Amino acid sequence: MSDHATEQIVIAASPQRCYEVAADIEAYPTWISDVKAVIAQERDAEGRPVLAEFRAAAFGRSTTYTLRYDFTGGPARLAWELTESDLVASLEGTYTFELAPGGATTATYDLSVALKVPIPGFVKSRAEHRIRQTALQELKARVESTS
Repeated sequence: MSDHATEQIVIAASPQRCYEVAADIEAYPTWISDVKAVIAQERDAEGRPVLAEFRAAAFGRSTTYTLRYDFTGGPARLAWELTESDLVASLEGTYTFELAPGGATTATYDLSVALKVPIPGFVKSRAEHRIRQTALQELKARVESTS
């Protein structure tokens, strides 16, 4: 069974700029604290990594996983799904970017995840909250500092 979570934040930048930052997968280690490395394994015709291997911190250890990205909804939507992992059984996610009042963007992070091994509910709840908060807070900080 997978867990599903959605979170939103307003970013002081255009949807296009938010998408550009989120779609620069290989730059994630420079601004997402838990992502230690990203290696593009396959690219599309525009040179974007459609298959990327990640090394990240998770649950007090290092984990490796591979995501397949879908850029077809850009610049309003960036989607990904898990293809391989040592810790996660399934994972699907999206960022969506909608124009908000004053030229800002409402960014929505939507994630469904199922772990391979059971963990206590309170640990899972804290981890889910951290993932959602980190995904949006660090995106907001990166976009607003580079706009």
